[in-house]
Amino acid sequence: MSDSATDDEGGATGAVDDVTGTAGRAGAGTGDGTRAVRAGLPEPVKHEPTLPGPVFAAHFHLPGDPTGPYTYGRDENPTWTLLERAVGELEAPGRDDAETLVFASGMAAISAVLFSQLRTGDVCVLPDDGYQVLPLVRAQLEAYGIEVRTAPTGGDAQLDVLDGASLLWIETPSNPGLDVCDIGRLAEAAHARGALVAVDNTLATPLGQRPLELGADFAVASGTKQLTGHGDVLLGYVVGRDAEAMAAVRRWRKIVGAIPGPMEAWLAHRSVATLQMRVDRQSATALAVAEALRERPEVTGLRYPGLPDDPSHEIAARQMRSFGCVVSFTLPTRARADRFLDALRLVDDATSFGGVRSTAERRGRWGGDAVPEGFIRLSVGAEDPEDLVADVLRALEASAD
Repeated sequence: MSDSATDDEGGATGAVDDVTGTAGRAGAGTGDGTRAVRAGLPEPVKHEPTLPGPVFAAHFHLPGDPTGPYTYGRDENPTWTLLERAVGELEAPGRDDAETLVFASGMAAISAVLFSQLRTGDVCVLPDDGYQVLPLVRAQLEAYGIEVRTAPTGGDAQLDVLDGASLLWIETPSNPGLDVCDIGRLAEAAHARGALVAVDNTLATPLGQRPLELGADFAVASGTKQLTGHGDVLLGYVVGRDAEAMAAVRRWRKIVGAIPGPMEAWLAHRSVATLQMRVDRQSATALAVAEALRERPEVTGLRYPGLPDDPSHEIAARQMRSFGCVVSFTLPTRARADRFLDALRLVDDATSFGGVRSTAERRGRWGGDAVPEGFIRLSVGAEDPEDLVADVLRALEASAD
């Protein structure tokens, strides 16, 4: 994150070397595993922990003028600083112009970008097949006098509604349908029209794709999912490469107070160290599950970008380095889907995705996704691939009429 950013109350808001060390030590290696393990760590100090514990502070000693990195707990916290450096090193390695801000949840991060960048009379382009809370976001944007246009993720369909837009919001792969769009192509077209581009990178993670390298202005994600991967943290983040735009995002965080707790930030940073191992294992197992499901006659609409015959595979293979941990498919009826979920033994019936323990759910139960009643979103965890595949196939057999 930037060392020079200043908030509107006069306190420096960037990380400072004499408090938390240099900008991390991940630069000593270029591999994803090396970077993840070392991301955001301060320079070593004798007798100090390699990853300092969470700093619980609502205020800091502040004699004289309010200068320096840490003034008040809603503005900055040393534990956030280390996590923000870690996320920045993963999303934008080697970039000096990128800044990272962490939030209390993925929706807090999404809201910060949308509501800090858009004004009454602006046009925003959203996917119509993205995260199920986006329709609520649309309603709020429209209540503020912002025109919202939507188009599907697949086929780069958002290109058709870009004229006059101020902000293009991309979600790729889309959740839960797993369509993929060409980030570089869409970003180039949006920038030619004067629009900013934000990419929801939740499902891919920064080890799966790096939106800033593909031309986006913002990479946004829910750290609740695979980034932290243990189902015990609510977190979000924004990484941006435009200082003015990120200053507005920071100001929004300050105004609404959508900040993570120090313990959540510390847990997230601790979890990032195993991200590469989890991504590799979960992606490989997801492909194995998808290949097994492909052979089942009762399964339709199977989607996984890693399958060579998936409609999104060609684009995904060009811009993604791994294909994620989520597999989606449809069973013939709602009752069959419910029986399938009940028959699973290694997969929890739960929402969210990206955790080390596999989860699955019938997405239609929420009512916010345009999916068939028998649509299943399966998040593949870190179980042994043979065990998980066997459990899924056994549950399919057990759920048959």
